[in-house]
Amino acid sequence: MSGLISTLNSSVMALSAHSRAIETTGRNLANVSNPDYARQRVVYGDRGTVLTPQGAQSLGLEVLSVEQLRDDLLDRQLMREIALGGFSESVQKASARAQAALGQDIDGSAALDATGTAAGGGIAAALDDFFNAFQDFAGRPTDSGARQTLLQKAAILTDRLQQTDRRLVQVQSDLDAQINSDVGGANRLLGTIAELNIQISRFEINHPGSAVDLRDQRQARLEELAEFLPVEVRDNADGQLQVFTRAADGTEVALITPPAVTGPVAFDGTTLTAGAPAVALGTTSGALAGALVARDGAVQTLRNELDLLARQTVTAVNGAYNPTATAGADFFAAGGQAAGTIRLETGLTAATLRAGTGAAGDNSLALAVSALATRSFATAGGDFIDGTLGQFYSRTVSGLGETLASAEARADDQTGIRQLIRNQRDAVSGVSLDEEMADLVRYQRAYQAASRVFSVVDDLLDTVVNNLGR
Repeated sequence: MSGLISTLNSSVMALSAHSRAIETTGRNLANVSNPDYARQRVVYGDRGTVLTPQGAQSLGLEVLSVEQLRDDLLDRQLMREIALGGFSESVQKASARAQAALGQDIDGSAALDATGTAAGGGIAAALDDFFNAFQDFAGRPTDSGARQTLLQKAAILTDRLQQTDRRLVQVQSDLDAQINSDVGGANRLLGTIAELNIQISRFEINHPGSAVDLRDQRQARLEELAEFLPVEVRDNADGQLQVFTRAADGTEVALITPPAVTGPVAFDGTTLTAGAPAVALGTTSGALAGALVARDGAVQTLRNELDLLARQTVTAVNGAYNPTATAGADFFAAGGQAAGTIRLETGLTAATLRAGTGAAGDNSLALAVSALATRSFATAGGDFIDGTLGQFYSRTVSGLGETLASAEARADDQTGIRQLIRNQRDAVSGVSLDEEMADLVRYQRAYQAASRVFSVVDDLLDTVVNNLGR
């Protein structure tokens, strides 16, 4: 009789354990398309045995725990690659916006025309048209149409340089706004991760590793944070994670020291900082660093080179047009020697244009200016650029094209590497429909077997209790 009761109890325990396994398998199947979910598995265990007059009797089967199938090394490697990908994508997007602001089609190998000017529209075409108009003016120094055309082409050139510089300034301003927005997003994620740390610690106080759903959420938030800046983690004994990043010199900067956020990220307009006290962060990975590098690198470099182009154009044209440096007789205003400030001399009109210094048909000044289109400058000789104006601009365009192409290639490479690591992690943590369906059938059969044992023992007890002795 006692043996039947013990068997009945063991069957009840087995039914409960197999029911838990079926429930866990169902949860896995429900999350087959959830990229943040790590597959869960029931760990069976025996409750032990007890000695009875009939011998050793099993106390039954039980579920010891539900464990997550995760590879911490792959999780951390994925976070590193996400940060690198965020950096490359941020640089690529910023470079593409700089290209749009330039208003010039570029492919990293800007072709040169016969005068050394980059092929295409935008500033290249305006520069070429400007010198062609001076050439035409030299051929028709008294023609009012040639004079009007020259002033028009000169205005177009100054306007395009000014507009391009304004657009690039706006790109930098937009990058600042993006950095500030991303800093806010990173700090919100830090707060969420710190709160999840606390919840996990409370839930796992007597059952380490059991807060599997909360751990999934925390890992997902860590990967979102890695998009903004590179993060590393260190496990505490209570299930909480320390989160830190790296300073510019490579030292650790604590972001979360459980249970609180100890080093929020900040941006002062120049430098990204974090930690307490705040220290400058490295700029090798993460979207925040990528935007900052693009702002101060590719975009600012483009602005600087356009300033040099404008300065050389103003200086050279004024030197040829006004060789005696007569006050008020320049072609371009002497105070506008940057792309954003270049402008024509005040009072310059079609009537005041000078083709030469002699008689009405003299075209010596116009010829001198038109010859600048093919003049090769040299910084070694005191000039601001090397090569012709067209060649210098072509190199500027090519440089941006190469930066953009390189950023796109790196972003593509990082996308491939990140997907490769995700696939490796999915092989460990991802839900396999085939495997889960096989497990579901196995657990259902085990449940049915335990149920059959329960039914048989129940029948035997009914016979013993109600039918014996009649």
